[in-house]
Amino acid sequence: MKALIQRVRAASVSSQGQLLAQIDQGLLVLLGVEATDHQQQVLNLAHKVCHYRVFSDSDSKMNLNVQQVSGALLVVSQFTLAADTKSGLRPSFTPAAAPSLAEQYYLQFIDACRAYGVQVSTGRFGADMQVSLVNDGPVTFMLQC
Repeated sequence: MKALIQRVRAASVSSQGQLLAQIDQGLLVLLGVEATDHQQQVLNLAHKVCHYRVFSDSDSKMNLNVQQVSGALLVVSQFTLAADTKSGLRPSFTPAAAPSLAEQYYLQFIDACRAYGVQVSTGRFGADMQVSLVNDGPVTFMLQC
C-alpha cells in the first residue's frame, strides 16, 4: 500500500466539472492499493499519514503532524501508484489490487484516519478526477507500509 503525500496550502478534486471536495492547509494523499496488501497495512499507513511530521514548528523544523496544525486530509484513490514501471515504456498494472478490494481498503483507510480525529475529504473512487493543489514547500513524500 502506497500513499504519495503532499503538504498543501490548498487542494481540491473535481469530476465531470463538479467539485467533489476541497481543503485548506493539510495533506493531499494519493492512495494506491496493491493486490498483496492486507488490512493491517491499511491501519499502519493511516497511522503513519496522520502522525507523519511534515509541518514546521516555530523553529522551522518539520516536527508537527497534520493534527497538530489543525490541518485536513484530501484522500484521492490512484491505482497508477501500484504500477510496475521497472521495464519497458508502458506501465504494467498487474500489481494493482482488484477494484473491489482497492475500494474496500480505500474506505477503511479513510475511516481509520477519521478515527484519529483528522478531518478527511475525499475524491470519488474509480472516477476520472482532476486534482488541483498548492504544494507548500514543495514537500512530497512516498509512504509505504
